[in-house]
Amino acid sequence: MGDAEIIPIGTRGRPGRGTGASSPSSAARGLAPAKKPAPATKPAPAKKAAPPTAAVRPRPKSKPKPAAETVEAPVAAPRAPVTTEVPTAADGIPAAEWLAAVQGAALEVFGDDWEPQLARFLAFLRRRVSGQYVVDEYGFDREVTERFFMSALRPIAQKWFRIEVRGIENIPTEGGALVVSNHSGTVPVDGLMTMVSIHDEIGRFLRPLGADLVFRLPFVGSMARKGGATLACNEDAERMLRGGELVGVWPEGFKGIGKPYADRYKLQRFGRGGFVSAALRTGVPIVPLSVVGAEEIYPLVGNLPSLARLLGVPYIPITPFFPLLGPLGLVPLPSKWLLEFGEPIRTDEFDPGAADDPMLVFNVTDQVRETIQQTLYSLLMQRQSVFR
Repeated sequence: MGDAEIIPIGTRGRPGRGTGASSPSSAARGLAPAKKPAPATKPAPAKKAAPPTAAVRPRPKSKPKPAAETVEAPVAAPRAPVTTEVPTAADGIPAAEWLAAVQGAALEVFGDDWEPQLARFLAFLRRRVSGQYVVDEYGFDREVTERFFMSALRPIAQKWFRIEVRGIENIPTEGGALVVSNHSGTVPVDGLMTMVSIHDEIGRFLRPLGADLVFRLPFVGSMARKGGATLACNEDAERMLRGGELVGVWPEGFKGIGKPYADRYKLQRFGRGGFVSAALRTGVPIVPLSVVGAEEIYPLVGNLPSLARLLGVPYIPITPFFPLLGPLGLVPLPSKWLLEFGEPIRTDEFDPGAADDPMLVFNVTDQVRETIQQTLYSLLMQRQSVFR
């Protein structure tokens, strides 16, 4: 026991530490197991690198592909520098290009003279805003009628109804005159077509005499006033005729436009002859007008009198297409129209008090009515077809 080697506590059995010698003792070398030689091909483990900081993170290395899968990428051409500024619509398209685009569009739509048209339209708006326009005592706005109403009605007259005008030379180019026409069509479209036809042929504005109902309707009454219409009374008619206006009247009234399709082109009663009295007092000629084609635009096959009385209108029309097709039934049929102005009947040869003679007024009224009726029969015989 005396020769035993004492190993201090705390050496953890590591040889060479108990005695303070640099190498283990023989007893310690005998107790330790023999070390196996490490494989020569196994590399030493690499030390772990420190974790990268948040500021700089190295890109991971991609694993090399096998030789069979390696494909050489083509060399890319150098790219132009990319700008981060995004141009806006105003900054990206120059003002000159905007102007050229607008001019090109206007040229396509309005033709070569679009610039004068635009200038006239802007001048029209300036006059309207500043109030520099003229309206006569009846509310007639000549500029609005010529620029808008006539422009809107003209394509309908020329392209849809294909109106043919005859005897336009019988209307005086100046001075007062009274145009008396038959009335038909369920809706008074014939009056509008007569207005645009006379204006396009001789450049005069026809001043219609309308019923009370026209001026009681909202919007329609004001538009009728601006278009030159006035109330159908002797006072207004005489004032217009004395002022040299071309006045239009449809003596059949609602009885003419609301008659059944079976009674087409059969004139109704011409009233009491008030239009003849106005012409006799002013001494203006009476020009009879016969219109063929308006009877077929809305063939009236029925009526709803009870509903008409409830709404305060003369009639509620029923046609083959309305109200069956709804709003589509309001489109007029494209019938072929013929307008013939007859020879004027002079009234300046009668005595000054002729307008107060009932028999004379009745005879002149019947003469005008008969002239229109006979002309209607003649035009119907000449017409080849309703729509051609």
